Amino acid sequence: MTDLLDKAITAVRNLPPEAQDAIARLVLSYASEEQAVYRFTPEEEAEQDEADAAEARGDFATDDEVRAIWAKYGL
Repeated sequence: MTDLLDKAITAVRNLPPEAQDAIARLVLSYASEEQAVYRFTPEEEAEQDEADAAEARGDFATDDEVRAIWAKYGL
């Protein structure tokens, strides 16, 4: 194991169990060429399906809506 990977594993040990599991799934997926790097949760899949449907309808934010969001965050 490299020093960098050892440091990463040590840091992850201090995280809550659910964060440790999420990181472990990413590492295992990354190490295996057969699996996706990330898998959506059911909620994320539903959000993506909704976004895909909005895109198919041509339902996009207007330029004014985008500018308002940018202004909200000082961009």
